[in-house]
Amino acid sequence: MTPRFSVWGIPGIPEIEKGDDLVALIAAAIAAQAAADPDLALETGDILVVTSKIVSKAEGMQVPAAEREQAIAADTVRVVAERVHPGGTFRIVETRQGLVMAAAGIDMSNVPEGLALRLPADPDASARALCAGLRERFGVELGLVITDTIGRAWRIGQTDMAIGAAGLQLTDDLRGAADANGRPLHVTQAVIADEIAGAADLVKGKTTGIPVAVVRGLGRFVLDLDTPGARSLTRTGDDDMFRFGSAEAYRLGYEAAMAELKTKKKQRQD
Repeated sequence: MTPRFSVWGIPGIPEIEKGDDLVALIAAAIAAQAAADPDLALETGDILVVTSKIVSKAEGMQVPAAEREQAIAADTVRVVAERVHPGGTFRIVETRQGLVMAAAGIDMSNVPEGLALRLPADPDASARALCAGLRERFGVELGLVITDTIGRAWRIGQTDMAIGAAGLQLTDDLRGAADANGRPLHVTQAVIADEIAGAADLVKGKTTGIPVAVVRGLGRFVLDLDTPGARSLTRTGDDDMFRFGSAEAYRLGYEAAMAELKTKKKQRQD
């Protein structure tokens, strides 16, 4: 059997405001699409991919644009790198959600004029609530991914990745298996959740007004709701080989070397 999967967007979801019932709005759009094309009715094993912006809007995560810098500071756990440029200071930070993102993921695109939008406070909890509600509404076992856009070291541009997930096996761990030539695999661990996020963005996009997509054909990765969420994908501690930007690492190394020289000088004087 030829491996395949399909992806399509869900049109018809209105502009989301604080307090809106996302389960009801997404379900209505899915039902309307299925009425026009029965082949697109949800099935067990389908995976819904939801842009974080509509989750944040429903959860009331909007802040005045004038307070964006304060919001970035409030959502920052650690500054990874920062650069001063004519327009201000560009920061890559670790957020309260455990993500490493520019400006703590606080964005002003696709939001009303004068507002900025913070990330959902707990994307995994939001994903579980949405997934549970939509499973109950449609009577099928679904997976769900909440996505946001991220830049990557060594690569230009941005792509979407999973910042929240529910009912989904997040990785396909092939370590210990053999490749097509029979050689053992030692490090291969495909991040299914991020691959799904990137694929779905090809039909959602940033300018189409389609914030939700369906992925079909990957039902083998759909699991129970209590499986680990996307936060479990974050590298932390000693596993994080790129904890600081280059300028920050140089500065810390310089400061450590100068402190050591000062200590040795004091010891010689004593």
